Amino acid sequence: MNYTIQPYQIKNVAQLDTPALVVFPQIVKRNIQQLVDAIDDVSRLRPHIKTHKCAEVVKMLQSLGIQKFKCATIAEAELLGMSFAEDVLLAYQPNEPKLLRLIELTKQYPKTHFSCLVDSIEVAEMMVNVLEKYQQKLFIFIDLNVGMNRTGILPEKAFDLFLTLQKMPFLHVEGLHAYDGHIHEIDIEERTRSCQNAFIPVWKLLQSIEFKDLKIVAGGSPTFPIHAKNKRVECSPGTFVFWDKGYQESMLEQPFEMAALVISRVISLPEPHKICLDLGHKSIASENQLSHRVFFLNATDAIFVSHSEEHLVLDVGINHSFKIGDVFYGVPIHICPTVALHERMYVVENEEFTGEDWKITARDRKILL
Repeated sequence: MNYTIQPYQIKNVAQLDTPALVVFPQIVKRNIQQLVDAIDDVSRLRPHIKTHKCAEVVKMLQSLGIQKFKCATIAEAELLGMSFAEDVLLAYQPNEPKLLRLIELTKQYPKTHFSCLVDSIEVAEMMVNVLEKYQQKLFIFIDLNVGMNRTGILPEKAFDLFLTLQKMPFLHVEGLHAYDGHIHEIDIEERTRSCQNAFIPVWKLLQSIEFKDLKIVAGGSPTFPIHAKNKRVECSPGTFVFWDKGYQESMLEQPFEMAALVISRVISLPEPHKICLDLGHKSIASENQLSHRVFFLNATDAIFVSHSEEHLVLDVGINHSFKIGDVFYGVPIHICPTVALHERMYVVENEEFTGEDWKITARDRKILL
């Protein structure tokens, strides 16, 4: 086995119960600084908070001048309101219950500018009916489908939607939103070509609209380096704060470091060549195939055998020296859903667990509102 846990070693790891999500703030700070340094104007950054869902990270982002944010849930939007964020885009088209909560947010946090997505006349009409009852104005972004085929209207069909929305009371079209999460080629030149081709209809739409003040929010982590070069675009990467093994292996041109790990322990030795860890589905994102869920820094050759709610069985060979209680340092392949599985993350600085933890407040669907 290879033991390569630096710079993530925790000297007092015995103080941590497992499974545990740990965070390294010094690395988080470096990642945020790398993001700021990679763009010409910090006001063009609108990072997504889906990865961390945490007030402490929001504060770190704000300390470097970032005041625009993107989120996917009302709880995340509420966390940003509680954190005095200046500008929050709910990157989701709300149904009526969600819209009612968004209206309450705008009342509760009047100093925060809230907006959301729309991709259809039907939803816009529902919004107007609700907004009229409350005499409330709502800022909206038209959600464009540039190939993700998940939400949004095709750019070629969005012009008529824009004209209709412009005439509807209580709604103010603030911009266009285009998430290109389907673009993730490893080669940056190929990724750039795919991104540029996907956005040709967006630029044609913008020319048709002839509305100079319209904002454009685009991209995620894979296409951030591409959109960062276009001064017309607000960029919204999210994973950069913690990074993960998946992006480390596929986004080779990006300088971010992994800043959050899962710590696990051996809890059983079921066979001479097998060990069982306390890192089940409930502690690590499991949407990928079995062998591609977590990478163990101090067991790089381990073979994944089975995975269930509370257990992960590994084949580590007949000559292994692992014993019950041994600590495993795991790097999530996909950090975003992994974070959402944990109530809090434990702070490690200078190779020591500090005793502090950061609550992952917005993992809940509801905070107060």
